Amino acid sequence: QVQLVESGGGLVQAGASLRLACTASGRTATFSSSAMGWFRQVPGKEREFVAGLNWNSARTLYADSVKGRFTISRDNAKNTVYLQMNSLKPEDTAIYYCAAKRLAITMIVFTTPPDYEIWGQGTQVTVSS
Repeated sequence: QVQLVESGGGLVQAGASLRLACTASGRTATFSSSAMGWFRQVPGKEREFVAGLNWNSARTLYADSVKGRFTISRDNAKNTVYLQMNSLKPEDTAIYYCAAKRLAITMIVFTTPPDYEIWGQGTQVTVSS
């Protein structure tokens, strides 16, 4: 089994930056061939796509609301995917989840929760105005 653990969340003021990390543990042999994604959720709303990248980082995709401010990247040597979040806004406040779709050697960037098999427990990001 593969487990994902997010870290890096916190409370910041508007305009600040945070970098989230999602590290895989357990049977990580498939990490390098996994598509990865970041999602976020606020109470009472559906989980929404934030950013994703395909297995070899050749393609990335961002929600319109974060385009130009957030950057997704991965370090396969560390079994870790990152989400660099700049110019944070109060509306970015949410629980952020990372997700993995194993054995996804394709150019497709997956954008919906059912596409992903493995999820982390989430990390809270709160942006004050």
